[in-house]
Amino acid sequence: MAEADTADIEAGTIRLQVAAARQEESGRGVARIPRKAFQALGITEGDPVEIRGKRVSSAIALPAYEEDEALELIRLDGLQRANAGTASGEHVVVRKANPKPAARVVFAPAKPEMRLQGPTEALKRVFFGHALTAGDLVATHGQQPVQNMPPEVRRMFNAPAYALTQIRLQVVSTVPKGLVQITEDTLIELRAEFEEPRDGRGMVNYDDVGGMDDTIRALREMVELPLRYPELFTRLGVDPPKGVLLHGPPGTGKTRLAQAVANESEAEFFTINGPEIMGSAYGESEKRLREVFEEAERNSPAIVFIDEIDSIAPKRQNVQGEAEKRLVAQLLTLMDGLSKSSIVVIAATNRPDAIDEALRRPGRFDREIVVGVPDETGRREILGIHTRGMPLGEGVDLGELARSTHGFVGADLAALAREAAIEAVRRIMPQIDFEAREIPAHVLEQLSVEKDDFREALKRVQPSAMREVMVQTPNIGWADVGGVDEAQEKLKEGVELPLKNPKAFERLGIRPAKGFLLYGPPGTGKTLLAKAVAKEAEANFISMKSSDLLSKWYGESEQQIARMFARARAVAPCVIFIDEIDSLVPARGSGGGEPQVTARVVNTILAEMDGMEELNSIVVIGATNRPTLVDPALLRPGRFDELVYVGPPDAKGREHILKIHTANMPLADDVNLGALAGKTERYTGADLEDIVRRAGLNAIRRANGDPENVTAADFEEALADSRPTVTEAMEAEYMRMKGELKRKALEVRPIGFLTDDMVESTRKSKH
Repeated sequence: MAEADTADIEAGTIRLQVAAARQEESGRGVARIPRKAFQALGITEGDPVEIRGKRVSSAIALPAYEEDEALELIRLDGLQRANAGTASGEHVVVRKANPKPAARVVFAPAKPEMRLQGPTEALKRVFFGHALTAGDLVATHGQQPVQNMPPEVRRMFNAPAYALTQIRLQVVSTVPKGLVQITEDTLIELRAEFEEPRDGRGMVNYDDVGGMDDTIRALREMVELPLRYPELFTRLGVDPPKGVLLHGPPGTGKTRLAQAVANESEAEFFTINGPEIMGSAYGESEKRLREVFEEAERNSPAIVFIDEIDSIAPKRQNVQGEAEKRLVAQLLTLMDGLSKSSIVVIAATNRPDAIDEALRRPGRFDREIVVGVPDETGRREILGIHTRGMPLGEGVDLGELARSTHGFVGADLAALAREAAIEAVRRIMPQIDFEAREIPAHVLEQLSVEKDDFREALKRVQPSAMREVMVQTPNIGWADVGGVDEAQEKLKEGVELPLKNPKAFERLGIRPAKGFLLYGPPGTGKTLLAKAVAKEAEANFISMKSSDLLSKWYGESEQQIARMFARARAVAPCVIFIDEIDSLVPARGSGGGEPQVTARVVNTILAEMDGMEELNSIVVIGATNRPTLVDPALLRPGRFDELVYVGPPDAKGREHILKIHTANMPLADDVNLGALAGKTERYTGADLEDIVRRAGLNAIRRANGDPENVTAADFEEALADSRPTVTEAMEAEYMRMKGELKRKALEVRPIGFLTDDMVESTRKSKH
């Protein structure tokens, strides 16, 4: 570590500790330093400073954030840390920079697989005023604002972005040599292809992984410390950690995180892709594995990254082939031989339970770190990373996008940004002359990604964790539901409030309701209510029919239910809606075709809703016309906490429903929806929709296929042809059920215990 002793620091220089910059400033080439440092160095905001670690680099000095003002910190992004040859936690020496005007600067792509071409004037505008030195990694930046920036510095960053996405470039050479500043007279040259290989420290760093601060902190402890400072563990007399297992859903950034750790810790990085290492000849797979570890040993400190480790180290008792068993044994032996080596093994999988148990003990994979689905803050960070350099329209709010992308992982958000960019390109397609070799500069200048582009992209990108089940964010809100005010209020309090404001429940020390059973006559709007509450709570919505969850194969039904709840946990907050739930969870012991299957299904749902694993930010809503058939154990608090009756609407509700269904219908002046609502007692929402549909058909028939509007006579004719679904007897029966359901839940006895009648008959038989 190139730390200078205090005695060695010259006048006009200061020594500061390095910390990571905020995500939104990545690639900007700025250094945040405290105000007293400005006085000590004799500089003003926007001046270049020289940063000396293992290498010498430069950055534009900006004032520290308020929380850092009292600390002796310099905040640098991943590229600046790579350029200065330092890492978070280390110290650097900072001094005022005196760059010479650059006569010529040559840039090249920083990645081997990238090819670039185009006018260099845009590059000059992007890097105008920046101080650079040969070997530096720099990035084009977008038009997103940076906080606490004086106007004269802000102008420097307002140059149009060079491309839709952030591009990382290497400064190949400068004339004159040393620290130079790009001016109006600088000649910029862009080479099409990557030239000289250099360490990967600027390619992927901690700035490129969002929403996992805690994971990065845990990984740094496990990986960076043993690789950078092995003497710490020698002094303590313990072996350093050997391995870390990263597991979580696909697309959460496990591989990217491993690359960032390797680059930031200045370690050599060796990748083993599980399937690629398998060989056809006897012993070939083990030989390939040994060769990777031997090469890592020669180039230590090193990180060996094994992707999809479940494919090369499955549970030995579950595999038939001898080759797989030998490969697992070889990996165990290699990891046991790492005790004194500066090598750390990082493995990634989305199926941790499929890995051989012998690997999952301390001494091999010492720690298992879950890389989960990001929360709202994490999604905001990830969106910031993927829209760096993207010219965003004024209406784009990344915070709002983060709130509406529940369950999205990093890969999904990257796809969302890409789809939105394609939408923007599609919009300017008519202006592009496909015969011309280049797109005119003025067309590129007006290219921006708008809010509507993201809205369209959201229709095409859905959470990858939910591809196997139907998940959607419904487009039906409370305004589209009428005549169910009481049920609506209960769902608002029970679902919308806890999903939107969970801290209020935590503060009071109470838990939100886990489940709601909507019951009532057919057509009263139970499904519609569930969709509306999911939309208003900004939650994902999984809709399942009982028939989808039942299977003739033994154990398949239970697996389907467990899988559904697992998916819901992955994309929480989530509303699970099960329609016709009475056919899925009938009362156990009530007889029927397959009592064992339904009993096992009931047991699985009971365990999922009130078992060992908590349902956080997940609400289950069941709907049924026959609530008395549902197993009573489900009706107690802790499962379906609220039993909500959804009955036929009253006159005011019926008028509201008629207004909803006639919103796009041209009505004649003589149509009085209030009067029509008065004539439709006991009509459900479905019945009223049918009346509107019939009235429209009558108008088409009357006008020979080209009606101007729908008249009161059309509605009267439709009313004469229809009848209410709910009879007086049915309504009375539901009102009787309403009082009985809670009583049934209190009287529930576990299956297998004796009933009162059975106890009485047993007592008599003994006598």
